[in-house]
Amino acid sequence: MRVTEIETFRAIMNSGSARKAAALLGVTQPAVSQSLKRLEAEAGFALFLRLRGRLQPTPEARALLAEVERMFVGLSAIEHRLKSLREYGMDRLQLACYPAFGLGFVPRALRRLADAAPAAPQPQVSLQVLSSPQVRECVLSGQADFGLMADEASLEGLETSVFAHLPGVVVMRRGHPLARHRAVQPEQLAELPFLALNPEDASRRRLEAALAAQGVGLSVSVHTPYSASVCEMALQGLGVGVVNPITTLDYAARGLVIRRLAVEVDFTCLLALPAGQPLSGTAKHCLAAMRHQLRDEEQQVRELLAAR
Repeated sequence: MRVTEIETFRAIMNSGSARKAAALLGVTQPAVSQSLKRLEAEAGFALFLRLRGRLQPTPEARALLAEVERMFVGLSAIEHRLKSLREYGMDRLQLACYPAFGLGFVPRALRRLADAAPAAPQPQVSLQVLSSPQVRECVLSGQADFGLMADEASLEGLETSVFAHLPGVVVMRRGHPLARHRAVQPEQLAELPFLALNPEDASRRRLEAALAAQGVGLSVSVHTPYSASVCEMALQGLGVGVVNPITTLDYAARGLVIRRLAVEVDFTCLLALPAGQPLSGTAKHCLAAMRHQLRDEEQQVRELLAAR
């Protein structure tokens, strides 16, 4: 079986016809047909039904496509790595991070890493801020040295550990009535427009379970996948929300107020590593800087919660 035959099959499946596949591959339509015939002969069964001059994928073809796409993800990762090595050599740091930590925390940790050795050459950094499932795929495919993600994504194929386990905080604009309280009670949340993380978010589910145990429901006015969006909307006076406390540090200077929640709702950040692959020295140094940064920022959150 040749890679060109697999490429031809994938092109037909994704484009819908031999003519379009030929155009995508830059070959003739007869070449596509011959390649497909060789693949079907080797497989021992038809991958397409020929109906009035059109190719109709069989169930076997659809099942095969899933495996083919996984193969091409691997090939893409190899191409990405070759390009990275050609342009930057080994001194390159590739990070994938979900937004709660990727928008503010990781840049601050990178600043800390640079400040620790200002005279030393700094590694070329690639920081990809992605959803947690996308972070998982990035680490699995080798396009990131490590990743930070929420705990709702699948952990299959990864080595993971808890990077941060933090109690959620209630966010609101300055002058909000809840700002008078040191801790916000569940029934107080029920009385206000609530800025919620998406229903599939693990911390959102934990929040609803904790409130349901108190006989309390939420009046959700907005759904969003990002704690950063909740903080921004709270600043605009659109309601209150419960978010990862690290995210709030990006907004405290603009007047965002945080308060404890009287019931415990945790936000868990996982460190994801490619299974069986040791971290480079550069990645280890970065991770150490991130752990120091986390300790400092947890203290900043405590100070904000103590302020009245």
